[in-house]
Amino acid sequence: MARLVTLVAAAMLALGLAAPAQAERVRDLGTFQSVRSNQLTGYGIVVGLDGTGDDGFAYLTQAMRGVSGRFGLQLPPGVNPALKNAAAVMITADLPAFAKPGQRIDITVSTIGKSTSLRGGALVMTPLYGADGQIYAMAQGNLAVGGLGVSGADGSRVTVNVPTVGRIPDGASVERAVASGFNVDPILRFNLHQADFLTASRVRDAINSRYPAIASVEDGVTLALRLPEGSDARASLMADIEMIPISPAEAAARVVVNSRTGTVVISSAVRLAPAAISHGSLVVRVEEDPMVVQPAPFGNGRTAVEPDTNISVEQPANHIAMFDPGASLAEVVDALNALGASPGDLVAILEALKQAGSLKAEMVVI
Repeated sequence: MARLVTLVAAAMLALGLAAPAQAERVRDLGTFQSVRSNQLTGYGIVVGLDGTGDDGFAYLTQAMRGVSGRFGLQLPPGVNPALKNAAAVMITADLPAFAKPGQRIDITVSTIGKSTSLRGGALVMTPLYGADGQIYAMAQGNLAVGGLGVSGADGSRVTVNVPTVGRIPDGASVERAVASGFNVDPILRFNLHQADFLTASRVRDAINSRYPAIASVEDGVTLALRLPEGSDARASLMADIEMIPISPAEAAARVVVNSRTGTVVISSAVRLAPAAISHGSLVVRVEEDPMVVQPAPFGNGRTAVEPDTNISVEQPANHIAMFDPGASLAEVVDALNALGASPGDLVAILEALKQAGSLKAEMVVI
C-alpha cells in the first residue's frame, strides 16, 4: 500500500510539473451558461414482465386505472388487478441543449416498487416533465436490461448486475424546445468548472488578444462576453473562442485523504517548512491460551479451565527524517517511505505537520 501511495504521488508530481507547459482549450475549462442540458422525469408503467412485477402494489393499481381509462376500459371499484406482469417505474432523461421537437433522446427506467426485474418489459407511453412542470418529451419502447435475477421456491436467489434498472436508446421523442437565449442576449457568460481568478484572467486575456475588448471577468468563475447578435455570427465566434489554448493556473496545494479506503493523494504544489519527523508505534499483543484441567480418575474433582495469558510488547526502532525549507512532494514521499509509514501512519504524520504549521497545504478528508 505504501508503494501505491508512492506511485500516486509520483504521478501527481509528474502531472503537476507538466501542467504549466501544457495548454488546454477554453472548451475544456468551462461551459457557456446558456448551453446546458435539462433534467426530465416521468412516472410510468412497464408491462410484459415474466411474473417479476409489483403484484398489487397500490401505486401500480392506481396508475393502471389511469392507463386503462385512456383506452376506454374502466376497472370496477374495489377490484385489485394484482398485476404480476407490470411494474411502476420512474423515467429519467437529459434533454440536450438546442434539442428540437422530433429528435430522440435516451432514457433510463428504474423500478420504485416490489418488482424484482424489468427484463423483457416494455414501457407504456409516458410524458416526461421538466422542472417547470411542462411536458418536454414522450417516452415509450422496449427495455434493454443488463442485469439478471433468478429465484427459487426455497427462497434462494442469484442476481447478476442490477435487473431493476434498464435503458431505452432513443426511447423518448422531444416535444418541446427549451429557449436558451443563445442568439438574443447581449452578453453571453462563460463559467469555469473550477473557481480560480488566475485562470479566469488568463482566459480573458487570451480572448481579448484575439478579439479586443469583448471579454471581462465578473468573478472567479464567470467571464462576460459581448458577442455580436445573430446565430450564425455568434456560433462562429464561439467555436473559435472554444479552441483558444490556455495555460491554466497550477492547482492549489492540497492533500486529499479518503478515510474509508486509506488512499492519500498529495498535489504537486505541496511544500513543507523545516521540520523533523519521528514516527513510531507501540505494539502490545495479548494472547489467551486457556488449558482444560481434568481431575484424577475416580476422583471427586471437576473439570476446570485454567487461564494462560501471554503478553508481549514491541516498539520498533525508527529514524528521524529532516525536511529542508520548501521540501518538494518527491522529497516528502521519499522521507515518509524511509520511515516505513503505512497509509494510516501517513495520514497521522500529515495531520501533525499541519498542526505544527509546517505543511503548507489544505487537508481534505472525503
